[in-house]
Formats: sequence, structure tokens, C-alpha cells
Amino acid sequence: MRLSALASITAIAASLFIVPMGAAQAQSRTIRIVVPYGPGGPIDVTARILAERVKDSLGTVIIENKPGGGGNIGVDAVAKAAPDGNTIGIAAVATHAINPWLYSKMPFNAATDFAPVTQMVRVPNVLVLNADTANRLGIHSVADLIKYAKANPGKLNYGSGGNGSGGHLAGEMFKSQAGIFAVHIPYNGGNPAQLALLSGQVDFNFDNLATASANIKSGKLKALAVTTAQRSQVLPDVPTVAETLKGFQVDTWWGLVVPAATPKDVVARLNQAFVAALNSPEARSRFATLMAEPVPTTPEEFGALMNAERAKYGPVVKASGAKVD
Repeated sequence: MRLSALASITAIAASLFIVPMGAAQAQSRTIRIVVPYGPGGPIDVTARILAERVKDSLGTVIIENKPGGGGNIGVDAVAKAAPDGNTIGIAAVATHAINPWLYSKMPFNAATDFAPVTQMVRVPNVLVLNADTANRLGIHSVADLIKYAKANPGKLNYGSGGNGSGGHLAGEMFKSQAGIFAVHIPYNGGNPAQLALLSGQVDFNFDNLATASANIKSGKLKALAVTTAQRSQVLPDVPTVAETLKGFQVDTWWGLVVPAATPKDVVARLNQAFVAALNSPEARSRFATLMAEPVPTTPEEFGALMNAERAKYGPVVKASGAKVD
């Protein structure tokens, strides 16, 4: 065999075993997604779904739960991690929009210590009444609730998962925009607050749709409105609060962030992988069981959302008087 032919065959054979540099790096690296809450909740479950979907493009992705401090402990670990793209964190409405105003001392700066990657999901909240209470008081719409509250100041109360929780602040925003007064009763978590509503100890709550949907469908709770800008596909016949109170909008959202100094090309690669995962039919189907709508965005869009939400909640937290020292 002539040397030139042998060289050609050798080159072709060698090319069959060449692994593109990007793929080799993806297979050899281990990425962790820090979830600042305990396992089993919607944030944890959605993170695990995405971790499975991006393994082909990013390599091994593990979930590390770091609960505590209202989410601040896990998020702080991300802020202080090496900015190499191997540590990703979950940024939620609580950690990046509410906590900066709620906590007297924060271990991180939500505005400057992170680079956004993409929003993950949006989950509607819903204004719900105990069904028996709704029938007894003749409250079947947001307008009915406002009318009753104005005619009977202080007679209505509402529950939440605690001072400064999303349900508490949604209630305070509603009271302010509607020009009504209702007594806030905080509970130690969302489940006790819902049990109080079901038993008639409180009149209404702003609850997560994923948590409330089963009791709405069974008739135990009366859904007056969802708090998102558009109606929910899960409850298309239920209006939005904004249809009565223009501009009212409260979303539960979360997404992915990395340490602020992470190079832009690394952020872009992560964004591409996770946006593809969020757009996959499997992810959308599995998220739907949690009443969670995938919202893939650019890093800039997610950053703008966090900034806007942080600005929105500042005066709300201050007006509520809630504070964690």
C-alpha cells in the first residue's frame, strides 16, 4: 500500500474516535443545582426534571438541597461559589424579590451578586374562599368580596403561611388596591393556612394554585380569581383579579442564576441548554402536573423580571410591617 493511501486511511480511522471538545467537557464535568428549599416541593421537583433533560448537553447535573433562612442559606452558597458555571442556583420570588426587604440583614446582594440564566416557571396564585362562607355571605366574585368588605369593615379575615409570605403580601396588595380592610392571620406554613381556610377559621386566602386546585375541584373552596395577568389554562373560567382591579398581578416564579462573575459565554451555554429543556414536550407535560407553566427567557429578560419584582415588593413589605431580624 502506498504511503499516501495509508496516511489517508489512518486519518479517517482516527477521526472516528475524535470527540468534540465541547462534548468531552460536558461528559467530564459535574454541575450542581442548589435548591434553597427542602426536597419534594415544586421548586425541587422542577429542578430535578430539568437536571435530567440537560445531562446530554451539560454532563452530570446533581441537585443539592440547602434549605433554611427563608431560602437565604442556599442562595448565599451560590453567590459565594466559583464563577465557573458548575454551580447554579434557584432564584425565587421570595429569595430575590421579597427577602431583601423582609430581612434586616442579608448575606448576599440579590441585585448584584448573581448573573441570571433563565426564568424556569410561573405558577398562578388564586384568591379562594371557604365555599360555605362564600355561600353564606353571598360572595361569588372579586367585586362581591370588595363590596362586602367595604360594608362590613374588619369582619373579614384572611390567612397566610406567615408574616412576609407571598400569601400575606398578596393580601396586603389586594387590600390596598381595593381600599378595604381585612384582618391578617399568619400561620406556620402554607398547609396550616389552608387547613384553617377549609375549617372556616379564616374567610379567604391567596394560595398557590397547585396546592388549592384539588379543593377547588372538590367544591370545598370557591375560586374567585387568579392573580396572574392572564387567565390560567387550568381554570379558564376563573377570571383574573386584574379584571376587577386593573394592574393587580402577583406571580409565583423561579429561575436559574449563577455567581455574578460567571463569563458571559458560560451563561449563554447554560441558557441554551436549559431553554431547550424547558421547551421540551416532556418537561411541559411534567410541569403541568404541578400547575407550573414553563417560561424560558433570555438572561436579560429574567434579570429585568427580578429587578421589577424587587422594586414592586419593597413598598408592599414596608406597608405590611413584616420584618425578620
